[in-house]
Amino acid sequence: MIQARPMSGRNRVAQAVTAALATSVLTVGVGASVAMGSTKTVVVSARKTSNYGTILVAGHTVYTLSPSRTPCRAACLAYWPRVLLPKGAKRAVAGPGVIAAKLGTHRLANGRVQVTYGGRALYYFSLDKTAGQVRGNITDTWGSWKVVVTKKSAGSTKSTSPTTTSPAGGGGGIGF
Repeated sequence: MIQARPMSGRNRVAQAVTAALATSVLTVGVGASVAMGSTKTVVVSARKTSNYGTILVAGHTVYTLSPSRTPCRAACLAYWPRVLLPKGAKRAVAGPGVIAAKLGTHRLANGRVQVTYGGRALYYFSLDKTAGQVRGNITDTWGSWKVVVTKKSAGSTKSTSPTTTSPAGGGGGIGF
């Protein structure tokens, strides 16, 4: 008969960390709108980058769309999830470096509420994996996507218009 041995302290810690990480992965990802604390909301903050200057992030980098004639629907939204408020939230919160008066919302046909900045709807890019990563300055079937740049840095190396049609492209941003 095999007897169960008690777990060592190190194994218990490893198991607790693994469980915590698994929970985090399930609750936070692209389009995440869970803030620390009891209130769920979207916090839009400014983040300085060497390539673009100061850009907006809400967990991940956010973008705006200058649409083409092809509407952004299901296939588009798989690559470009909308920045949505969680159910029950009234507005996004302006984090450090963000002008609160420029944050707004737009009610969608399905009743969900999309966050706007300067009157323009905000989106995430599914291939950005970290806050401040900018892989979505591109032109594709649905239009021209641009990172939201609030202040261009003097040393910015990126142009002000998209330069590629690849999902992992480069290019510039849109100023607000």
